[in-house]
Amino acid sequence: MQLSKYLAAGLLLMAPATFAAPSAADKAKDVDRIENAGTVIDEILNIPDDIPQDLMNKARCVVVLPSVLKAAFVVGGSYGRGVMVCRTGSDFKGPWGAPAMYALEGGSVGLQIGGQATDFVILVMNDRGASSLLKSKVKLGADASVAAGPKGRDASADTDAYLRSEMLSYSRSRGVFAGISLEGSTLRPDNDGNRNVYGKDATADTIIAESKYQAPPESQKLIARLQKASPMLKP
Repeated sequence: MQLSKYLAAGLLLMAPATFAAPSAADKAKDVDRIENAGTVIDEILNIPDDIPQDLMNKARCVVVLPSVLKAAFVVGGSYGRGVMVCRTGSDFKGPWGAPAMYALEGGSVGLQIGGQATDFVILVMNDRGASSLLKSKVKLGADASVAAGPKGRDASADTDAYLRSEMLSYSRSRGVFAGISLEGSTLRPDNDGNRNVYGKDATADTIIAESKYQAPPESQKLIARLQKASPMLKP
């Protein structure tokens, strides 16, 4: 009986140490993703033939998913992970705010990217698209319209396909940057990732819409690059 008591007490003392390590490791991985997202957006916005300026000026949010691998998209639902950064304010017109963690899922992504590591960038073009992503999982092409985005700083982005789309998607693989269709894939808040970075009560909504959390230092490159590319929402 005494042995059982001592054993139980020992397990209680060990529990915090046992469960703290994985949380720290998970946080480190998510922080790395934030830093990688900053590197990806910086490199893409420095490409001469990159995202048209008028699209950047109209985007409410930008989703960056670095180094997504086809191997991640297996039966059972593994996924690519990254961040979404939105302009602050209830109307998404202010400066770029703190990033929330997001996940991209779907077999169609794996079919398109082949065996190479691929970076994805998704522009969220209106308030409805941004608001829907803060609350729940969104199926691209069904819950929200999506199109392969045009590229080139001076490219025309006022065709019907682009004007109607709530989201415009791009990919970069082996240095090649292009618009890509992500219809059939899903994009959702990564709740575990948000808690790892900001704390147990953090959600995409409280991070982005309510601006309750300060952006981590590792996100400064990402936010500063977006702010430099497009400081204010253009009508």
